[in-house]
Amino acid sequence: MGNESTLYKWLKIGGGIGAALGVREAIGRAREVDLSGQVALVTGSSSGLGLLMARELAGEGCRLVICARSEPELEQAGRDLESRGAEVLAVRCDVADKDDVQRMIDAAVDAFGGIDLLICNAGVIQVGQFQSMELKDFHEAMDIMYFGTLYPILAALPRMRAKGRGRIALVTSIGGKISVPYLLPYNAAKFAAVGLGEGLRAELGDEGIIVTTIIPGLMRTGSYLNAKFSGEVSGRESAYRLFSALSSVPLLTGNAESAARAYIRAIKRGDAYVMYPPQYNLIARIHGVAPATTMAAMGLADRLMPKTGGDTGTVPGASIDSRLGSGGIWRTLTTLGRKAASRMQPEPGPPDSGS
Repeated sequence: MGNESTLYKWLKIGGGIGAALGVREAIGRAREVDLSGQVALVTGSSSGLGLLMARELAGEGCRLVICARSEPELEQAGRDLESRGAEVLAVRCDVADKDDVQRMIDAAVDAFGGIDLLICNAGVIQVGQFQSMELKDFHEAMDIMYFGTLYPILAALPRMRAKGRGRIALVTSIGGKISVPYLLPYNAAKFAAVGLGEGLRAELGDEGIIVTTIIPGLMRTGSYLNAKFSGEVSGRESAYRLFSALSSVPLLTGNAESAARAYIRAIKRGDAYVMYPPQYNLIARIHGVAPATTMAAMGLADRLMPKTGGDTGTVPGASIDSRLGSGGIWRTLTTLGRKAASRMQPEPGPPDSGS
């Protein structure tokens, strides 16, 4: 009898949780806006997550402005999106250049009459120990992932304010909530972007402009092919093997297409935050209540990771990959990452996709 009573109690708890989640989902659906016909600009959208979000927006009926630094990739992305029925303006742009960004915004306004939705996604990943980094690595990270987020916002805001409405999304990272070893330039820039998103949400809400901060965890996009690896040759190769495997295996990583759908859904609902894959919510919550514990865990991880050394030589992941052969356990571990890369960034070039 006691076991039945306990089972009944847990069933009631489970039912209550399920009902609460159902109500929450219904409220979320009711808040979703129709994006059909709206003008959406996505930076860093020639490949990876940026391209996937642009595809989702094409499915929503948006008119698209896409940008990246690599012209061949950009043209390929434009053809991909047009084949899905979207009206597309592809603009080559370096988001770290304020004047270049203004030129892109002006081109979007000339072509479509304005900008309703801005997604700041462009990014670069630099991997290596702190001693393997140079000052220029930190400048580049801030230029692309902080100022390269701020410049498009500053350029697009006057148009949104004139309409009295608009939506802005900043693609940051779990590295902007918890600083992990070997990614210090990236982490610092992403922390800055998270702070920018939170502050903008507070200040722009009463102007009808809704800001969403997107916080991706590890996802299978093949981003390690475009990442930069610093250090001595042997250290770079070891770091590449580890980073590419961690960016490919299930449980640690999420499906990028599912992530793109979750992010666009959150933007449509006007959510303040969206974090995907969901397991990273737990990690972020643990860090929030016990930061010393997670910092100790990061210290342990650092001691276990391969050392890249003091050499500051830097090469793209794709060049390391080409030297590592086609067999072995490592190649098997990265299978899902390679399949993802073939779907969203078949020609590694300048790193334009967020992660």
